[in-house]
Amino acid sequence: MAKKPENLSFEESLSELENIVADLEQGEVTLDSALKQFERGIKLVRQSQSKLEQAQQKVSILLDEDDTNLSPFTVEGE
Repeated sequence: MAKKPENLSFEESLSELENIVADLEQGEVTLDSALKQFERGIKLVRQSQSKLEQAQQKVSILLDEDDTNLSPFTVEGE
């Protein structure tokens, strides 16, 4: 049985989405199967988008917290 979208990593979701698209593009699936795959794909996209938004928020928070402590990077000997 397939894992729930919320239990998949971003990379696993992306890989499954690629497989779904490939299956649907071949056009050799029944209408019922295509609808089920499409529904699963929508769930995967929504969950992946949520994970990306969470990662973006974390990065934004980290950059805001460290903004006052950052200094230009210099390489020795320059």
